[in-house]
Amino acid sequence: MLNPKEKLNPKIWDKDVEQAPIRKGFGEGLVVAAEADARVVGLCADLLESTQMLAFQKKFPERFVEIGVAEQNLVTVASGLAAVGKIPFCTSYAMFSPGRNWEQIRTTITYNDRPVKIAGSHAGVSVGPDGGTHQAIEDIAIMRVLPNMCVISPCDSIEAKKATMAAAKTKTPTYLRLAREKSPIVTTADTPFELGKAQVFFAPETGKPQAGIIATGALVHRALLAAKALEEQGIGVTVLNLSTIKPIDTEAIISLAREAGALVTVEEHQIAGGMGSAVAEVVAANSPVPIEFVGVHDKYGQSGTPDQLLEYYGMGQTHIADAVSRVLKRK
Repeated sequence: MLNPKEKLNPKIWDKDVEQAPIRKGFGEGLVVAAEADARVVGLCADLLESTQMLAFQKKFPERFVEIGVAEQNLVTVASGLAAVGKIPFCTSYAMFSPGRNWEQIRTTITYNDRPVKIAGSHAGVSVGPDGGTHQAIEDIAIMRVLPNMCVISPCDSIEAKKATMAAAKTKTPTYLRLAREKSPIVTTADTPFELGKAQVFFAPETGKPQAGIIATGALVHRALLAAKALEEQGIGVTVLNLSTIKPIDTEAIISLAREAGALVTVEEHQIAGGMGSAVAEVVAANSPVPIEFVGVHDKYGQSGTPDQLLEYYGMGQTHIADAVSRVLKRK
């Protein structure tokens, strides 16, 4: 059942559940953060509307810089602004930032521990028809490996808004991973949010779970649907929303591994180096249990509708449920 402590959207199970792009929450949160702190500035690589930075630009034109299609300059200028006391948010498609400018992020931002906030929009295969060249499914891996970098993957637009506001208050480099397409609203304005803390969104009504599902980003909703379907089959699982991938909530992951004895990780990203790998590192060092990984298995994306691609690459609701079935056989 849904965890009442998390005050989730009661319409989660409905076919007409509210939907909104996760990137929209970033745009809303940035405006709120800027209203609260005059040091917040925005930089964009010629994608104002697509990345949802347009509202910030309109309200705070004197605090906005249009860099143009020059992603290396985007983050380098942001690092300079951070060095003189500003709180820069810079945004582009995730394939180009951090995909194209990773070395500049490493050298000018994380190496110097500058509090630049990098919003990578249009991440994952759900970008759809744009195809494999624009589908960032390696960005978690390349960002979480950087020292000092915080990596956040919100599950819906409401959580993205909260994550953006929270990021503005930290003194660390931060990567916000944002999806393009509309996705179901899982949380509410009253759902607690804290950077670095995972949340149990779903758990068996009685007894211990037979398996744990750890999900991040827009696929959290599909993980919840899979958990509900499994519950109806008599299989109890716990679903953990891991919105902060780094710093990772070691305590929550170890607790779930010990309680459930088997885990499934779910992410719209390459299996190698992603959130599942981060979870596996924690589990291997503290409480080894069988793990199944739901995500992209060493392939590039391609053109198609978001739903088609998620199914083709094995990230749909039934794939998550099948992964639970497989991991239970390994307990």
